[in-house]
Amino acid sequence: MAGGALRLEERISHVEGQVNELSLRLSGVEAAIRHLEQRTDARFDAVDRRFEVLDAKMSRQFTWLVGIQITTLIAIVAALLSRG
Repeated sequence: MAGGALRLEERISHVEGQVNELSLRLSGVEAAIRHLEQRTDARFDAVDRRFEVLDAKMSRQFTWLVGIQITTLIAIVAALLSRG
């Protein structure tokens, strides 16, 4: 009976060792996931900034385009009125 209890203690110790090892591995995986998440967030922030710059540039170009079209329209109307 004492030998069986000793064998049971050995098995429990082995299982505890396995659980501790798995816990360490899981902690490593969690740290890797956190690091990956931080890198992904940083990359998305960079992409967001690039889109904001592109949006501002397109807004400026649109303003210029509308200004040129209005100027051309005024010039055409003025030319038509001066002929008439």
